[in-house]
This record gives sequence, structure tokens and C-alpha cells, in this order.
Amino acid sequence: MKILVLGGSRFLGRTFVEEALTRNHEVTIFNRGIQNNGIKDVEILAGNRFGNLKALQNRYWDAVLDTSGFIPYTVQNSTDLLKDRVNHYTFISSISVYKDWVLENLAEDYPVLEMSLDEANQLSNDANGPIYDYYGHFKALCERIAEKNMPGHVLNVRAGQLIGPNDYTDRIPYWVHRIAKGGKVLVPGNPNRRVQVIDNKDLANWMLRMMETQATGTFNATGPDYSLTMKELLAACIKVTGSNAELVWADETFLLDQKVTPWTEMPLWVPETTPLSPELKEPWRGAFSINIDKAVNSGLTFRPLEESLAEIYEWEKGRNLPLEDWKSGMREDKEKELLNLLS
Repeated sequence: MKILVLGGSRFLGRTFVEEALTRNHEVTIFNRGIQNNGIKDVEILAGNRFGNLKALQNRYWDAVLDTSGFIPYTVQNSTDLLKDRVNHYTFISSISVYKDWVLENLAEDYPVLEMSLDEANQLSNDANGPIYDYYGHFKALCERIAEKNMPGHVLNVRAGQLIGPNDYTDRIPYWVHRIAKGGKVLVPGNPNRRVQVIDNKDLANWMLRMMETQATGTFNATGPDYSLTMKELLAACIKVTGSNAELVWADETFLLDQKVTPWTEMPLWVPETTPLSPELKEPWRGAFSINIDKAVNSGLTFRPLEESLAEIYEWEKGRNLPLEDWKSGMREDKEKELLNLLS
């Protein structure tokens, strides 16, 4: 196939391009050209989704992967332009589109966040504004826009927590890096609390198979296809890194009393007994029990977790990211302070 990737230079997009090339597909990427170092054997088109789509005009592809669609009017513009130039459009959405994660095992028919295009356009006028406060609203609206412009040709992928090399969120890299350092490690909540993650390679290969068969519809896409606990995830990190780490579990009441921020300071932690914010009435117990039966039944498979973590560990060791530049995870001095309180 001839595949166009909108984005293609960062996390999932870069992995998808690599996997597509191994399957002998012809790949074109369209982006601003800022982060294309190391990308080989693809056609690179320069442009900007916020106004300069000229490089896509008068071109035709079999399939599109939209990894970078977030601001609704950019998806409106790209689907308007490409609707008569491609046969299949895969949009990377998110499980954040759901109105909440209160229920466990929620499936694709669970209600999503609602927002009008006019409201989204007003909110996104200022690129420095709080647009990420509306991430789920925007993604849900993008899904609707894509389907409206290309009815019957869209695959909406509601992805969960992605893992793999080039992870700029630092969530899983934090745990791999921190475990590798060894010693006492502060870890959040119930050890048997379920977590869900999906390797970029697994997601990329599934999407390629869906493109090849022109499968459409909306799918939750996270993993694995068994109940993985936080304790098991961290045990795999210990095994892969050969660490002497000693896990010190802190219950969520202690963490919240100490003003520890879920998800950012403690990646993969969403409180099970306390609402995330005062305006919420119930805790989001279903955050890591998203139903993926539909995707699994359509062919989504999963590599061994340790294999994924080993690749992340090798990548992380080579980037030498200064501590002040980490986007997720707890600072060393605060962790020491909390460990002392627990001792």
C-alpha cells in the first residue's frame, strides 16, 4: 500500500513507519520537519496542519494514519482535503474521550464527551491556552468530524497508555529508570491494582492489518489481554534491569495527604477510592479496565511485557535526560522525604 502518515516523526508515528516499511509498504510522512532525524526510506513532505497543506494537494494514497490530529479544525481541514484522495483513514484517538472512567470494563458504546466545533475553535484560538484541559473533548469531536467527512472509511483507535522507545511522556520510562537505580522505591496504591499499557509495535502492526483489510469502526486499543497488576509490571522492570530495588508501597490516602499528584508524579496511578477532583462525585475505578474484546477479536495481539520493557530500558540508558527535564515522575528529594515518613 501507499500510506500517508500525518506526523510520523515521534513516538507512535515513528514506530508505525518502521513497521510499515518492514511489511514493504510505501510510506510518505507529512510534518513540520522538526524531528525527522534518523528517518530513512520514506518520502518526507513539509507542511503545517494549522494552515499549510499544499504538499498534500494532487496526491493519492491507499491509506492515511493520523497520529497528530488533536485540534478539531485541523482534522476538519485534513479530511476535507483527503476524502477524495484516500480509501482509508485511521485516526489515533484516546480512551480520554469517555465522559468518565467510573465503571469497570467500559466498552466502545460508553458515552463520550461532547463539544461543538464552534466551541472547540474558540478554545483553540490561543495555542498557549489550556487546550489540553479539553483533550478528551477535542479527540471525541475529531472522531465525529473524520467520520462525517469520510463516512464508512474511518478507523477510530481509542488508544490507552502507549509504551516503547521514544516515549516523550516519560511515564513508563520513569518507572524503568527509577527501578534501575535501585534502593527503596516509592510506589503508589494497591499492589494488586490493575494497569493497562500497549506496546507501540503491537498497536502499529494491528493497525497495518486493519488498513490492509480496510477495516473500519471504533476500537478501544490498550492491553494486555490479561489482568496485569502494578506489582507485576514493576517486578518485570526489576527483572529486565537487574535491579536490587525494594518496593515501598504507599496507600493512596497517604499519597493524597502528602499532595502527590496522580498520573504525573506517580505515573499509572489513578486513585481507586477518592475522586480525582472535587467536582467529581465518584472515583475512576475503571481507568485501567477498559474493555478491548472488540480489538482482540479483530486480531490485536501482544508481545511479552519484558520484551517491551527491555527495549525501553536500552533506549532510556542512551538518552541521558537531565532530571529537571523529566515530564513525569517524582523528584528525588520529595521521594526521600516521603520514604522517611513511611519508615
